[in-house]
Amino acid sequence: MAVGSRSLADVEKILSSVDWKQGAALSDLSAGDFWLTLDKGFVPLGLVLGNSVFSMGITGGFATGLRGLARGELIEFTELMYDARRLALARMKTEADDLGADAVVGVKINIIHHGDVIEVTAVGTAVKKVSAPQDSQAQVVVPVGGHQVVHQETVVPNSGGGPSRRF
Repeated sequence: MAVGSRSLADVEKILSSVDWKQGAALSDLSAGDFWLTLDKGFVPLGLVLGNSVFSMGITGGFATGLRGLARGELIEFTELMYDARRLALARMKTEADDLGADAVVGVKINIIHHGDVIEVTAVGTAVKKVSAPQDSQAQVVVPVGGHQVVHQETVVPNSGGGPSRRF
């Protein structure tokens, strides 16, 4: 096993050799979520990610720390969190748009605090609508209080000629 590290130039060479728009699509969906997505006429295009790293700065962190001694909202920190989250989501959406996606599903947001620095990542699967869903066979199983609740979509044709109803 090799021990050492790669230079940034080597990493950039590896990344530039990957064709992200062709071949296997990456996804963080569970097998069930993946099947439900396909069942509804969507196909995954790839895993998309957005991140942002914000710092309160020395004076912002100090001032917020002093205000934290009293009860109440730390407005500067709240605004920082919103801005960091919105920027991460915007970057994820840009990646999805670049793939030609119609939507991003299975989005997970992670927030990590490193002292006065906050890192926010948003990860999801970009999907594209390719067909109208046929009679759905989708079945959703949700664990609730130690039991599994099953929901299966049922399509009931309207005998009066109007639209079908879904339950």
